[in-house]
Amino acid sequence: MARLTRWLLASITATTLVAGAAQTQAQEPEKESRFVMVTHGVPSDPFWSVVKNGAEAAAELVGARLEYRAPSTFDMAMMQQLVQAAVASNPDGLILSFTDENALGSVVQNAVDNGIPVITINSGGDVARNYGARLHVGQSEYEAGKQAAERMQEMGVEKGVCVNHEQGNQGLDQRCDGFVDGFNGNAEQLATTYDPTAIRNAIVAYLNQNSDVRGILTLGALAADPMIRAMREQGATDMFTLGTFDLSPGILEALNAGELDFAIDQQQYMQGYLPVMFLDQFVKNGLLPAGDVATGPGFVTQDNAAQVIELSSQGIR
Repeated sequence: MARLTRWLLASITATTLVAGAAQTQAQEPEKESRFVMVTHGVPSDPFWSVVKNGAEAAAELVGARLEYRAPSTFDMAMMQQLVQAAVASNPDGLILSFTDENALGSVVQNAVDNGIPVITINSGGDVARNYGARLHVGQSEYEAGKQAAERMQEMGVEKGVCVNHEQGNQGLDQRCDGFVDGFNGNAEQLATTYDPTAIRNAIVAYLNQNSDVRGILTLGALAADPMIRAMREQGATDMFTLGTFDLSPGILEALNAGELDFAIDQQQYMQGYLPVMFLDQFVKNGLLPAGDVATGPGFVTQDNAAQVIELSSQGIR
């Protein structure tokens, strides 16, 4: 009887210890994932604040830590350094705008070789997989530029110009390439900087020298705002068909007022939000979409601008 009692006590004690250990293990919180996002977006560009909003919202939802980094100017050498530093910090995942294959390709490959999953956004989706990126979230920039040209031609434009404020950014270069090809060569690319005064002066000078141009396409808010201002100053908003890529409060106001004919929307909030969600699922469960995710192109016009303005005020569009 004494031996039986000792055996029962030992069994109960062992069972209690195992149950206690299992309960402690179940109560331990999951390790916080850390994701780094590096983009080429300069602080003055409202487009990228919306991307950041999306990424931060997703990180908060899944309980991850997000570190957002970007150069103070459009500088590929600086961005390369930021990506290198991000890789060296060994995050659980890396998200970046793949704007320059020559500057960033080897850095992305290094991240992949070190076991860091990489998702690219916004730019470079056509080449990022060559360096091991898992997938791309964005739009076909060339196709979007071509659709802009087709839309302008439907509106009666025979010759256009594409204003490129970040020449060397392969995504923006592809937009202009698609635009020029969409016009069957009856369009040119006007290279400038992201300085608003320089953009305004370059557009006015170009139009003075090319009086047959009636369609103007800009590639983002940094160029669209000076273009709209120049047209207002000249009283010429009705003389040209004006289009732009991307959305901002100023662009939406111009669309709503009929001063801008269309904006190409790539839903930049989703370009921040989705990669964080995807990486979180990959880290926790090994799950990822099987292919790239298209967030655009779509078109915003005067007809639907008012619907988008409210979301813009919330930092979502």
